[in-house]
Amino acid sequence: MQNQTNLDKLNDKISQILQSYNSLKEENKTFRTDLITLRAENQAKDAEIEKLVEANLMKDLEIEEIVEKIESILE
Repeated sequence: MQNQTNLDKLNDKISQILQSYNSLKEENKTFRTDLITLRAENQAKDAEIEKLVEANLMKDLEIEEIVEKIESILE
């Protein structure tokens, strides 16, 4: 009788461990999916930032050219 009780306890513990394992496995899968999504979003943002920085540099060059033209006219 005692032996069966120990087997039942062991069986219950194993079931709990498996349930916990499967739960963590699903959570890990969700985190992996989120990570992939966030990496893609990060790459898109980096590309947009790079594009904006380059546009800003071009605007700075245009402003410098305009200032030079104004200075040459005023001289």
